[in-house]
Amino acid sequence: MDKADEGVVTSRSSLRVRLLPALICCCLAAVVVKEGLGALQAVLGARTMDWGPLAPQAWLGEIFGDLTEAQFYAVFPAGVGMLIMAVLAHRLSVRRHRLRGFALSCGTGLFGWVLLAALTGLLLSHALWWWTRTQQWQPTFVAFVSVSPAIVLVYGAGWRVALTAAGLGALFAAPLAILVVDFVCRPLGLPNVAGNVTGMWTGALLAFAACRSLPWMRVTEPVPAAAPPPPSPSWLPRRVLADFTEAQFYGNELATLGMFAGLLLTWALDPGLPGYASNLVPQMLAAQLVTASLAVWWHADRWRTRGWYPTFVPVVSLAPAAVLAYGGSWPVILFAAVFGAALGPPLAAAVIARLPADFHQFIGSVFSMTVITLAGTGLLRLAELTGSL
Repeated sequence: MDKADEGVVTSRSSLRVRLLPALICCCLAAVVVKEGLGALQAVLGARTMDWGPLAPQAWLGEIFGDLTEAQFYAVFPAGVGMLIMAVLAHRLSVRRHRLRGFALSCGTGLFGWVLLAALTGLLLSHALWWWTRTQQWQPTFVAFVSVSPAIVLVYGAGWRVALTAAGLGALFAAPLAILVVDFVCRPLGLPNVAGNVTGMWTGALLAFAACRSLPWMRVTEPVPAAAPPPPSPSWLPRRVLADFTEAQFYGNELATLGMFAGLLLTWALDPGLPGYASNLVPQMLAAQLVTASLAVWWHADRWRTRGWYPTFVPVVSLAPAAVLAYGGSWPVILFAAVFGAALGPPLAAAVIARLPADFHQFIGSVFSMTVITLAGTGLLRLAELTGSL
């Protein structure tokens, strides 16, 4: 090892040591969430609330629930809370307020157009594919967190770009995700999230290829990345929170807090509703917090040198999928957290580095989600069969 390599290793090690207290605090917070909310859930007991037109099976409830489907929450108050706080964060960012949090929409300033394209793509997906929802859940949400906002981030502002992005998301991502879920995941007993994210990256490859043939679509000059703040004990928990809304292309801690407020309000009123009526919300949140904390801590040096790194990948894929499939025990949570945090971000980064310039980097992130979810849940299945779990 030469001196340069030794310097890199020393720098990484010292950074991780400095961030270790923040990591411990975040992990302790996850323990409090799992055990504290679990105890409170036992007190609240099994009860339900009549949500009326906002119930998950109602059309309006489905629309707003889809806003946080990527996080496995799928309840309308979480979606509303996330949007309200994301808009607030955007306004604070415009005013350069110190409480604005991390920059939304990759720091491009395109938050309004991203939101327009994503919501329009979501509505079009429901209009085109509602008939596939018989007695089964279907991933009509995928355009909202994949092709539609991503195209805007590559091609810039404007009504033609936003509406084109919305249409391509509804035409490619949504039906492909439905097909993979219905004809691959369900027959083989695989996690539905593997089908969701496979629909996202395959649909994105087709959509971005199609954009090359559309004369009104012109790639914009990329916005120079802002210098990242130096990783510090306060930076780590903020980045952990921000990673929860990275799937929506927000990546902002205020948006996450709004989402959490809506989720916990729903959970307090009706503990069995969020998280696909799994009664595993405390365990799911704990798994996501531990995963995000480990991922951000382990890859903090890459955040520092690159300005952004896909540490959110396992937070919205393997971590919640493992809990839903194999329960919320600590062995399941810790395995999913370590496996996902160690392998998910580097795989995503490796794919991103090989994408064409006019293909958004989220493709690498969701491809990595497919791989680590199938691999991680497969290993958990093997452990269950051998009695190790």
